[in-house]
Amino acid sequence: MASEASKSAVPLLKDELDIVIPTIRNLDFLEMWRPFFQPYHLIIVQDGDPSKVIKVPEGFDYELYNRNDINRILGPKASCISFKDSACRCFGYMVSKKKYIYTIDDDCFVAKDPSGKDINALEQHIKNLLSPSTPFFFNTLYDPYRDGADFVRGYPFSLRVGVPTAVSHGLWLNIPDYDAPTQLVKPLERNTRYVDAVMTIPKGTLFPMCGMNLAFNRELIGPAMYFGLMGDGQPIGRYDDMWAGWCTKVICDHLGLGVKTGLPYIWHSKASNPFVNLKKEYKGIYWQEELIPFFQSVTLPKECTTVQKCYIEISKQVKAKLGKVDEYFLKLADAMVTWIEAWDEINASAELPNGLKK
Repeated sequence: MASEASKSAVPLLKDELDIVIPTIRNLDFLEMWRPFFQPYHLIIVQDGDPSKVIKVPEGFDYELYNRNDINRILGPKASCISFKDSACRCFGYMVSKKKYIYTIDDDCFVAKDPSGKDINALEQHIKNLLSPSTPFFFNTLYDPYRDGADFVRGYPFSLRVGVPTAVSHGLWLNIPDYDAPTQLVKPLERNTRYVDAVMTIPKGTLFPMCGMNLAFNRELIGPAMYFGLMGDGQPIGRYDDMWAGWCTKVICDHLGLGVKTGLPYIWHSKASNPFVNLKKEYKGIYWQEELIPFFQSVTLPKECTTVQKCYIEISKQVKAKLGKVDEYFLKLADAMVTWIEAWDEINASAELPNGLKK
């Protein structure tokens, strides 16, 4: 019993994981997460007015970057980082020096499981990332690597070793992650269903990735986690995580990596304004009918052996095919290339260009 207690007292991946939080407000929500987050390093990316002072509760180890820091560190390449949009979080992915990233929104609180126990979302994400995925053959008992589960009868033994897990996509209790039209017709709907399951998303299947409760292996897939051009000066918003998810899934499929979804849950505390959301989303709602078939048809040549090479190839196809849908995609394709150039430059340096460090 004593050994178990001491074992649980050591946070998993304490020195190998950064928590990235985009925000425009004081981070009082961290008080609720203190038992789970305090041992880890935080990277806070301040959205909007850089002159505003963001207050962080005492006792957290963090760096805070605002727009002035982004411009200073990236120079002209800062144009690829969104302004006045939570998509700016991907700058935190770029400057991190850790193997793993967990990102969460500041309106996401600690959820409780059906027994009433607080859910350590970060711990579950880490478990997901440290166990293999099974994208090539679906296991009907969901994640076969969880305690109490295994591969079912008929599952090929040659595939039971699985593949490395690149992404762990968590879910939300209370306010579901709905688009604006669904919000408008279901304003009172809340998600109260806790499904105790983790599953691998099969190869060849896209999914809508939500960035508010997300973890990934930065070494395996980090350069693909670009959240696009959104917000100020752009014709679209609220598709930043979707874009990253589609690109990431195509690349994971090509490189033989896994993506999991399901546990853990967080408590999404408040619904954003559906009318504001509609204004941000309306072009995306039309465009996604062309975007999904595009990503379903993307093929990457065998020469694309790294995430960066895969991502540059997708940018070329975005320019060639989606540029016909709207000029925005020509600009986005260029920003994708700029993102990769900036990623490689920042990560080639042995020294981290810190923002405000505490």
